[in-house]
Amino acid sequence: MFPESLKARCLSRIVVSRLCWLGILLLFLPACKKDDHSVLSPDEIILNQRIRSKIQTLDPADVGDTASHGVCSEFYESLYSYHYLRRPHEIVPELAATMPEISEEGMLYRIPIKQGIYFHDDPCFPDAKGRTLTAHDFVYAFKRIANVKVLSKSWYIFDGRVLGLDDFREYTKGCSKGQVDYSRPVDGLYAEDDFTLVIKLQRPWPQLIYWLAFLPTAPMAKEAVDYYGPDIVKHPVGTGPYILKQWHRGIYLEAVRNPNYREVFYPSEGMPEDTAAGLLADAGKRLPLIDRVFWRVVVEDQPRWLLLMRGDIDINSIPKDNFGQAVSMGTDLTDEMKRRRMQLKLFDEPSTFWMGMNMNDPILGQNKPLRYAINHAIDREKFIDIILSSKGKCAYGFIPLIMAGYDETIKEWSPGQFDPQKAKAYLKEAEQLHGGPIPKLRLAIGRTGTVQKQTLQFLARNLSEIGLEVETELYDWPTYLEKMRNGSHQMFFSGWMADYPDVESFLSVFYSKNASWPNSTNFNSPEFDAIYERVSVMPDSPERMELYRQAQRIVLEEMPCAFTYHRIGYIIHHDWLENLKPDPYKADATGFGHLKYYTVDAAKRDTYRKTFK
Repeated sequence: MFPESLKARCLSRIVVSRLCWLGILLLFLPACKKDDHSVLSPDEIILNQRIRSKIQTLDPADVGDTASHGVCSEFYESLYSYHYLRRPHEIVPELAATMPEISEEGMLYRIPIKQGIYFHDDPCFPDAKGRTLTAHDFVYAFKRIANVKVLSKSWYIFDGRVLGLDDFREYTKGCSKGQVDYSRPVDGLYAEDDFTLVIKLQRPWPQLIYWLAFLPTAPMAKEAVDYYGPDIVKHPVGTGPYILKQWHRGIYLEAVRNPNYREVFYPSEGMPEDTAAGLLADAGKRLPLIDRVFWRVVVEDQPRWLLLMRGDIDINSIPKDNFGQAVSMGTDLTDEMKRRRMQLKLFDEPSTFWMGMNMNDPILGQNKPLRYAINHAIDREKFIDIILSSKGKCAYGFIPLIMAGYDETIKEWSPGQFDPQKAKAYLKEAEQLHGGPIPKLRLAIGRTGTVQKQTLQFLARNLSEIGLEVETELYDWPTYLEKMRNGSHQMFFSGWMADYPDVESFLSVFYSKNASWPNSTNFNSPEFDAIYERVSVMPDSPERMELYRQAQRIVLEEMPCAFTYHRIGYIIHHDWLENLKPDPYKADATGFGHLKYYTVDAAKRDTYRKTFK
């Protein structure tokens, strides 16, 4: 007879094992449901997407990660967006009727709102019919971000910018939760009438237009927030082209076409090469072209790749272990992928990835030689070759190669160079400063896939080779982000992708007033802050670009991060997925408001599945 405790452990393992297999099998089952509205019509155009991490929230004010942002952008829209085809990026009105009317001194923005736009039909409204969007919905959304009780991750956008909004934030600190008076006037934020939004600034802010094209500034219906309360995170009620149908956390999401979506049409103009690429074949057609979208949450690389090869998802990045199977000579598809009629898209991303060091940590924060030792210990070229299958370029600072302001000479002077001998010398200096050997350090990463484990192992090995002992910590994505925001990590592997086409987006990551988020290293430099505050009121100019570089040098001097690589985007998709034009600023191709442009040739998909299953 087995002891009862042993029997219990065995039964527990059997149950867990079966549940794991059930979860894997669910990935391959058709996304069909029992309720009548979700029965698939044979004429529907269906897109099968994938997500590499769990969705945290579908509340724009709460979004702070790429996966949530990508999906949430299909349900909510902003005042402005970017033209889908034109490059360089061109901002165009989305919910705004025109570009803003800006006063001569750049302090007042008057923005007309398009009329005849409706929120999604939802039980939060009378008779469950979505009401008309007004300028008041933007005022409410911005005030909600300012409300301390909401704990919005996006307050850094407006902090110190809009006349009177900081005072409103202070007022909310004294309110009980749920008792904030959103009718309380704010001098710099109001609806002049139902369809005119007015924003008055404390000082000029030329980059405001970029933020008005950013998801967190999407309008919110107060009725929805009041009706759902904390559950608004899983009940998106926006104006976007899709409506959330189902969300089974950690498994999949389903969205359907918004039947009341306004008249929006596929662009009729683009770049010269777009016609040859077939990107103007649907010019003038009403959007969205896709009827239904399924996002499968598949954290591990190999199940995602298998789903792509089976034809069960339409698009994917290329996993490290499958790179040789998919790509030949780094830039072309292999014969096997060509036989499958796959399409490959390559592009440089405006991204930088790094190993962050918490400057509030008593060991790391007060020991610059230790931070320098860590920087010199990382073999960036080998990391890119082994971990990324060469899908990256060495980072010696935080400004990405493709952004204006990148310093072509940075490799010559940056202290972020791989040099084991320098690393060991700095470590000796660090130990003297610490008063003895450096204690074991903790290094964390989010997501639990194979590549993440290999990343931790690689970095820990680099550090051990110079004499540092490292304990690695692997977290699921939501837990990792929460620990990052509350300052629990000692060291963490992370990165940033530009929110808009301006280096200022990266400077915000090191601004002291953004401590914890997005300044997760808690870097604090008055000199850096002064530059950030100066460039944030300046229009584009050579002088502004030079200030970017000065700010980067200040960060590199203190080394709160071991900058590692800038990513190269590799997107592979089936030829039946049409109208996909990669946007470096929305590189994951999970959504980001672009799915309305995509379409699918179902006949090609059916042929593929019959051939390769």
